[in-house]
Amino acid sequence: MNARGGAAAAAGRHCAVPLVTDVKRHSLEDGPGIRSVVFFKGCPLRCVFCQNPETQRPQAEVAFSEAECVRCGACERACRRGAIDMQSPGRIARSRCDGCLACAAACPGRGLRAIGRYLSPPALAALLLRDRAFYRHSGGGVTLSGGEPTLFPDFLEALLPRLRGDGVHVALQTCGDFEYDEFAARILPHLDLIFFDVKIVAPEAHRRHLGAGNGRILGNLRRLIREAAVPVHPRIPLVPGITDGLDNLSSAVRLLRSAGATDVALLPYNPLGLGMAARLGRPAPPLPATFVDPGAERALFQAFRGLLDEPAHGRPAEGEPRWVEPRTRPGQERQDERREHPP
Repeated sequence: MNARGGAAAAAGRHCAVPLVTDVKRHSLEDGPGIRSVVFFKGCPLRCVFCQNPETQRPQAEVAFSEAECVRCGACERACRRGAIDMQSPGRIARSRCDGCLACAAACPGRGLRAIGRYLSPPALAALLLRDRAFYRHSGGGVTLSGGEPTLFPDFLEALLPRLRGDGVHVALQTCGDFEYDEFAARILPHLDLIFFDVKIVAPEAHRRHLGAGNGRILGNLRRLIREAAVPVHPRIPLVPGITDGLDNLSSAVRLLRSAGATDVALLPYNPLGLGMAARLGRPAPPLPATFVDPGAERALFQAFRGLLDEPAHGRPAEGEPRWVEPRTRPGQERQDERREHPP
């Protein structure tokens, strides 16, 4: 099975029953106004730099925090597969774990914690509508994130009319790897805003670092900018040594110009997903464990502005994509660190 096929199979196309890892309320970084952000579990990509690695796989998982473990042994007694080793730094023998979550249920604290739970569309809508007053007075709303929300068209078709019927503004954060015609028919009519991540433009580098090709992603970006009746805002995550090179950024500017994009945002590198990857028992990716030096980041922003200001094909850059000051800055708390647990 090739990398793309493996990632798609692992994520599950058209999952009927999505799990939610978090609902982050009162966010100011994920769209206009005060917002609630829903993190769905499941994604067709396998980005080595994923900021929310707990949202990659669609199944429920168990995260272990050694610092919060009280070593009571309740998890070991609850595990029917013998997958708990109290002497192991990672606590869980992942090869024997069947994901039953009994260990997390038995844990009296937060040493072991289940990641992912199901909320029906009515239950999730009720949770999100608790903050309708904040949305209304701030011009905010709900942002769908993940993972990749477009994997769940059945669920979104049931959820989003409940929000839109109450006048809630709905934004989508997407990696862009979806079947366009189905998305346009079933999900797009319920959206007010789309944030579209453009990570790597070169196909082979995209496949190497994200586990899948990007032909469909780039095609979807072009079609959305051309056809969608709602704003489409491209975003480029800055990952040291992977996406932040001038070759990739120059290619991204050329792509956005040809697609007719009106703006673009840079997302500063955030290393805090590395901690969650470790708690899930996954190998550490070869990425910096610290935020980028502010001076180096400012220099990169300035270089990117220069790329946007360069004339295209000998003509002035007027009408080219406009650089947007990022809403998320280094030091921003990871969504996992300030979650609002669904009831």
